[in-house]
Amino acid sequence: METARSLGRERLALVMETLCATGIRVSEVCYITVEAARAGRAEISLKGKIRTILLPQKLCRKLRKYARKNKIASGEIFLTRSRSGLSRKQIWAEMKALCGQAGIAPTKVFPHNLRHLFARTFYKVCCDVVKLADLLGHSSVETTRIYLISSGADHARQLEQLGLVR
Repeated sequence: METARSLGRERLALVMETLCATGIRVSEVCYITVEAARAGRAEISLKGKIRTILLPQKLCRKLRKYARKNKIASGEIFLTRSRSGLSRKQIWAEMKALCGQAGIAPTKVFPHNLRHLFARTFYKVCCDVVKLADLLGHSSVETTRIYLISSGADHARQLEQLGLVR
C-alpha cells in the first residue's frame, strides 16, 4: 500500500486497504459504495446469501474523503476513468504491476492474499473461527480453517512457548 501511495496510485492503495480491513473477496469490491461508507456497513449479496460487512470507522473516513475528492456522490466508490466499476481482473493486474516497485515477487501477489491476511489477523485477535466464517461468508467452518493453517515452524514455536519441558 505504501508503494501504491508513493507512486500516486491512491485508488489502488485504498482498494488494497479495503480488502485487508474487511476480508471481502475482490469480486465484492463493487459493494463498497458511498452509501456503505456513510452507514459503516455494506450488504453483500452473493452466492444466494446476504451478509453484512462492517467497515471500520477509519476506513469509512478514508472512503468518504476519496469519494468527495473524485466527485463520487453515490454508488460504487472504486471506478475506472470511464466511471465504470473496477473488475477483479483489473485490480489483480494493477497489484501485479506494482510488484517491481514494491520489491515483491509477482508470483506472491494476489488480491485473495489480503483476504487471508484479514482472516489470520482477525483470528489472532478473537480466536473465534465460527465468527470468522460468518464474516467471510463461508457456510462451513472447514472452509475457514484452510485460511488458518500454519506452518510446521509456527507449530514448533508455539510448542516452545508452552514451556512444558523444564
